[in-house]
Amino acid sequence: MRENVKDMARKTKQASYFLANVSSFHKNQFLLQLADNLERYEEEIKKENRRDLGRAKDMGMQPSLLDRLELSSSRIQAMASGLREVANLPDPVGEVIEGCKRPNGLLITKVRVPLGVVAIIYEARPNVTIDSVALGIKSGNALLLRGSSSAVHSNRVLIDKTKQALSQCGFPPEAVNLLRCESHEEVQELLTLRDYVDVVIPRGGAGLIKSVVENSQIPVIETGVGNCHIYVDGSADWEMAEKIVINAKIQRPSVCNACETLLVDEEIASQFLPSLLCTLKKKGVEIRGCEKTRELVEDIPLATEEDWYTEYLDLILAVKVVGGIEEAINHVNQYGSHHSEAIVTQNYAAARKFLEEVDAAAVYVNASTRFTDGGEFGMGAEMGISTQKLHARGPMGLRELTTVKYMVWGTGQIRE
Repeated sequence: MRENVKDMARKTKQASYFLANVSSFHKNQFLLQLADNLERYEEEIKKENRRDLGRAKDMGMQPSLLDRLELSSSRIQAMASGLREVANLPDPVGEVIEGCKRPNGLLITKVRVPLGVVAIIYEARPNVTIDSVALGIKSGNALLLRGSSSAVHSNRVLIDKTKQALSQCGFPPEAVNLLRCESHEEVQELLTLRDYVDVVIPRGGAGLIKSVVENSQIPVIETGVGNCHIYVDGSADWEMAEKIVINAKIQRPSVCNACETLLVDEEIASQFLPSLLCTLKKKGVEIRGCEKTRELVEDIPLATEEDWYTEYLDLILAVKVVGGIEEAINHVNQYGSHHSEAIVTQNYAAARKFLEEVDAAAVYVNASTRFTDGGEFGMGAEMGISTQKLHARGPMGLRELTTVKYMVWGTGQIRE
């Protein structure tokens, strides 16, 4: 008889009490064991992943999403390396954030503790399974995972190797559980289990995140949607700007920190844009432009209002000529998803203004938006990029997967 979602969640909750008190040494031993398991069973993992890829191709999945789904040898090695990197990071659990001694003698300390049970609902990318396990276990959390049907065989084999490592290290296998992914009803049920699940993290497109936020009875940390912009200021170094835009758009277009909209100061647009857009088109990028952009470059369709809001996750770029930094900032704050935004400029005042006035989790000066990533920020893996302001914002590493507990020591004090 198959286990239902509530029973699975209850067992995960029980395992979370064990994990909250596991030493850093033993958590690291688990991570290293899992890394070894991924390498040892690479061929089995790739075989199961090919089953998912074959089915996805038959169903007509677009190339950018197939890329997210694939587990090549290099990506499996990257997952193993990520586990080892997280094992080398400081353990946040037990960290004393601050403390004081009150006049009545009470000693109060504010200490980091795990969240408890973290449910993660995600799409297409099976590497998220291992990233979640790495960060979840290292931060002392138990995990309920629900991947997409497109990656069901990949996720199952990865969880099988995870449970094997948990058992090898003396951890309860129920510390990490994968929902069957057979119906949307199991997600709806999961989102009601407040007695067993402490926080839900959706990772995927706007539709998934909206559905989870609207239906969850459990606190949600929103992640993922990345309608990211690059603004090329009138003072920008053109060679630098071209290099940054090309990298942010085409290095990996299917991820949330890729650039989706390019804004260019009208002061330089007529000289800068034609060459850049020609290069992008040669690299397979479809351009959609405003009226001013279309006057400068031929055969570009007119960008619609919807384009300014769209996270393409593909080789498509919306381009707009703006009247200066004020218009650029207003555009970003109106249409952006509060993920990652960048300015290319040689003007310090413009850089400071952009940094201070743009409302986003990560704001860059003279660098690609592609750096918004837990690994690139020195966090090892990440649980996602939070685009909200509570309880975390930006790449969610180990510290972001903890909450606090006040530990109070007394000597018999009573309140009068």
